[in-house]
Amino acid sequence: MRCSLLIPILACTLGAGAQNSAPANAQSPDTTSNPSPRTPSLAPPRSDRVRATDLDSGPGESSSKDSPIDLSPPPDDVKAHPQSSDILMDAGSSGSGEAHPWNPHKAAKDIEVGDFYFKRKNYRAAEDRYREALLYKENDAVATFRVAVCLEKMEQPEEALKEYESYLKILPHGPQSEEAQKAIQRLKATAANAKPAP
Repeated sequence: MRCSLLIPILACTLGAGAQNSAPANAQSPDTTSNPSPRTPSLAPPRSDRVRATDLDSGPGESSSKDSPIDLSPPPDDVKAHPQSSDILMDAGSSGSGEAHPWNPHKAAKDIEVGDFYFKRKNYRAAEDRYREALLYKENDAVATFRVAVCLEKMEQPEEALKEYESYLKILPHGPQSEEAQKAIQRLKATAANAKPAP
């Protein structure tokens, strides 16, 4: 009975010992280059495995060594777009010397801060933030509409009228288009009543 228990234990022990005593020049399986499908390889890529001949030439050669791309305009570009250089000159001379890149995230934050001021009836500060949003995202319908509302609240009907009309140019059928049209009619009626009769 004791022998029957010792035989499997001895076989396991001898098998494990045989694996550990493998010759030094025998290659063990590399788990990083051939991972089993059950365990993912977490080893980083190795740069020491790249041969110098791989870097010199061949199909894996860097594209930066290719010939440069021709970026010159087509021959008939000046005829097709005569004012294109004028637009570039105008963009560089905005007068303020301050360039604002297109940044919709900054514009959204400015609108959010403008809403904060608007709820506290600080219409001047709200208008400033909405206008700043328009610097970062031109033709933003929400900011344009809210500038118009602020101007109307501050009793500047001519400027408010222009901003309501700008909103309708941006979004003629937008969510506030009906409200903008009513405001335009209201402001025009007020302006007509304010003019003295000749």
